[in-house]
Amino acid sequence: DVQLVESGGGSVQAGGSLRLSCTGSGLNFDDYTMGWFRQAPGKEREVVACTSWKGTGTRYSDSVKDRFTISRDNVKKTLYLQMNSLNPEDTAMYYCAAVKTRGRWCYESQYEYDDWGQGTQVTVSS
Repeated sequence: DVQLVESGGGSVQAGGSLRLSCTGSGLNFDDYTMGWFRQAPGKEREVVACTSWKGTGTRYSDSVKDRFTISRDNVKKTLYLQMNSLNPEDTAMYYCAAVKTRGRWCYESQYEYDDWGQGTQVTVSS
């Protein structure tokens, strides 16, 4: 079975940084397109960023563009999200997701992804 485990969340003040990691097991990691999503209380889950299996086709939501960077290490079977210049609006549970496809680009819709981690909480205080 595919398992995805997120880590790296925590509490930080506005303007600070965090790096999230998502480690996969039970899968050939480089067969998978990956994404980061987040869900704040009372809100729908939304895409943060996604990356193709090679890491070359990436997309970002407008709200995080130029502040967050998605990357992956297929040898380590790990997906990363470097988050800089955090603000309180970034407070949410962050999830990584995977779908077995080697497309040129990644998917921004959560409904395209088959496997999900349990999430890691990010809290940004003003």
